[in-house]
Amino acid sequence: MLMLVILFVLLFALGVPVAIAIGVASFPIVIEGGMPLTYVFQRLFAAIDSFPLMAIPFFVLAGTLMEGGGISKRLVGLANACVGHRYGGLAIVTILASMFFAAVSGSGSATTAAIGSIMIPAMVAKKYDTRFATATTATAAQIGVIIPPSIPMVLYCVGTGASIGTLFVAGFLPGIMIGISLMIYANKVARKRGYVGETRCTGKEKFIAFKEAIWALLMPVIILGGIYSGLFTPTESAAIACVYAIIVGLFVYREMTLKNLYRILLKSAISSAAIMLIISSAGLFSSVLTYERVPQLVANFFVSLGGNKYIFLLLVNILLFFVGMFIDGGPAMIILAPILGPVAVSLGIDPIHFGIVMVCNNALGQITPPFGTNLFVASQVAKIRLEDMIKDIIPYVAIVFADVLILTYIPAISTFLPKLLGMM
Repeated sequence: MLMLVILFVLLFALGVPVAIAIGVASFPIVIEGGMPLTYVFQRLFAAIDSFPLMAIPFFVLAGTLMEGGGISKRLVGLANACVGHRYGGLAIVTILASMFFAAVSGSGSATTAAIGSIMIPAMVAKKYDTRFATATTATAAQIGVIIPPSIPMVLYCVGTGASIGTLFVAGFLPGIMIGISLMIYANKVARKRGYVGETRCTGKEKFIAFKEAIWALLMPVIILGGIYSGLFTPTESAAIACVYAIIVGLFVYREMTLKNLYRILLKSAISSAAIMLIISSAGLFSSVLTYERVPQLVANFFVSLGGNKYIFLLLVNILLFFVGMFIDGGPAMIILAPILGPVAVSLGIDPIHFGIVMVCNNALGQITPPFGTNLFVASQVAKIRLEDMIKDIIPYVAIVFADVLILTYIPAISTFLPKLLGMM
């Protein structure tokens, strides 16, 4: 076990890609255990041989299609019509538009790229500090993995056997709560720095913006409505989202061409391949952890603390916070969900509530320096160095961490909607 940890940390410190580091670190245990090499390839394949995992490449493609088909631009326009007149209006628009986009994307990095490419230049043009604009965009985009559909939610459910549909429903209120807290902070900063809002839109202008965005707004209605009505599974909904985005981009908004579609498909294929490679390697790593009895050791450790679920949840939050600083959310979820999930259930914690705790920590990791993925994407869009935005990102990290603690110890926020709909 010690060899596994040392090798993984060493590879990671040397800058080896996460997927390769996870796989290579597993080899010594496989060889030491006398397992044939065929076992390695079997585990690599078995890790991605799952129907629910098909949702991931489809949701990645859907997010890229929305970015290239004009859907994200319409969502930004609607958000601006609703709240753009307030102090810090453009910052609030960025957060609200990210919440809209989250309902059809499932990816924090996709939300960062789609909304950031529009809103960061707009905020800078209105004399917002570039660092604040970039930090706001990166933080708002992490809501993309909390409001369903969500790729980390799919990964959690695959690893623990929880219901994807139920977890999707549970994510709405936490996502909205975090979004509102970010808007309040952005408004306070704007008042202090003098970031005035746009001219208040008339009722007619709001109606026009809504009419322009109606096709974009129908997307989550179709996706989530189809899931909860039983017409199709979450995996099938991801494929339907792609078809819908292509139709809207090509024939309704007409901002997508067949040439652009090829580039979008290629970009999505590369992103999906990288994600699936990580999942495959993490599957091997997870099986090695099981062979080394790590899940049992973790369970015994928490039992030795007296079986107190509140202490367990606090320690999980601290663990995931530090993990999120160094490891991408996908591998972290794949590795830790099968280990921590059963322990949580044994302590009387609802698996859906615990899933929200893990997903929200996963989202927090996307904006936690030094390796928050949203920070890298946002800094590239804004053309600034990541370290330049640290001062502005720290207050946002503190706000989201406080929100996570509230969600951790008030499970009703996560379970209210599923119980109301009879799903729990």
